Amino acid sequence: MDTLAAGFWGAFFGTVVLMLAGSVLAFARSLRRVALTSGLSGLISACFVGAFLGWLPIDSPETEARVLAHVAVVAAVSLSLMLLSLLGLTKTRAAARRPRSALLALALVVVAVGWALEPRQALALGSATAFAVGCAMLAVTVHSARRGDRLAWEAVCGIACMLVALAGLSRIALGGGDAPLWVHLVSASAGTAYLALLAAAMWSRYSYLIELSEVMAQGPSYDPVTRMRSHNETGQLLGEVFRHRPDEDRSIGLVAASIANLSALESLHGRAALNHALFVCAGRVRRSTPEFVDAGRLGEDGFILVERDVRDAERLVQVARDVCRRLSRPVDVGTSRDPHALDSERTEWVPQVGVSVLVATTDARPTDAVAVARAMSRTAWTYPSRLAWYDRSAGQIAELPLGDAA
Repeated sequence: MDTLAAGFWGAFFGTVVLMLAGSVLAFARSLRRVALTSGLSGLISACFVGAFLGWLPIDSPETEARVLAHVAVVAAVSLSLMLLSLLGLTKTRAAARRPRSALLALALVVVAVGWALEPRQALALGSATAFAVGCAMLAVTVHSARRGDRLAWEAVCGIACMLVALAGLSRIALGGGDAPLWVHLVSASAGTAYLALLAAAMWSRYSYLIELSEVMAQGPSYDPVTRMRSHNETGQLLGEVFRHRPDEDRSIGLVAASIANLSALESLHGRAALNHALFVCAGRVRRSTPEFVDAGRLGEDGFILVERDVRDAERLVQVARDVCRRLSRPVDVGTSRDPHALDSERTEWVPQVGVSVLVATTDARPTDAVAVARAMSRTAWTYPSRLAWYDRSAGQIAELPLGDAA
């Protein structure tokens, strides 16, 4: 092998070592599922590459071709199952049974057919099957990404790189190790990129579970439960926003969101489930908060968004609609405090949300404005749209019209 090609493949195997080290760290933090998935993914990828580069201690080319055919199929099936697990598509036994059975059946059929073919034909069939399985996984990840799973976009890029590496390694193996230098360079670079993207996806999952386990243990008094302003900081923010200056004439926009069934969730599933629900809902509120709006906690069951100077009421109404839409989506709430069981022990919970829009002036008392906004959000629980605003012409709280500004 050329020295330059050896250097590129050395970078690939160095990435594998880093992944294994990260797996040990995850295992030490009790995230056994994440550690196992990460470690096995790196190890299987390394074994696959080593085998296709001709590093197996086999003298017979025919025997080596048959072994490589089996390696290709086993690696493709194993990595596909781990990818589905990473994306959360096999959380339950029922959800995992169908893809697992289909992939195992495919592997058995390909291996059986391969023994009826010549060794090099069996190797070509195994490589083609691995490539087809990779394409199927690419379609699955694209579907997940389009449904809003941000983790899936990393998987999409990773699988695309993996397919490039697989095509290059198949060319190397079918050519008996005699391949142009550029094939080695492209394959090694794509393989390294695949591992790097896979490691990034694993880290996202790992850090999410670590943070989630912490907030479920500590509760609402612990800042990371919402990763937002604490109650005291929110109060200070409102005091600053409502501080009136004689030469100042501006309106302050408040969007309050209250969740009606948090206490019921705690009664049914415990404090950990409540903390998980707050964690997820707060993340949705943060993603709904534009740059011109500040956000914070509002009591034990809600959030408040503040616009310091309202120039366009319709813009504030749109923020409220976005918050209401995001918060109303179902949440898979964890019911266990054990970090490695967070993905498996879950129940679906639908937040009962009320959102209000209030435009106040700087001469109003912050406590009064917040109290009115919170009361309006609770009144919104009774509206079909779950949105409330103060109708100045009627002098009363009303359901927010679908197309009119407050």
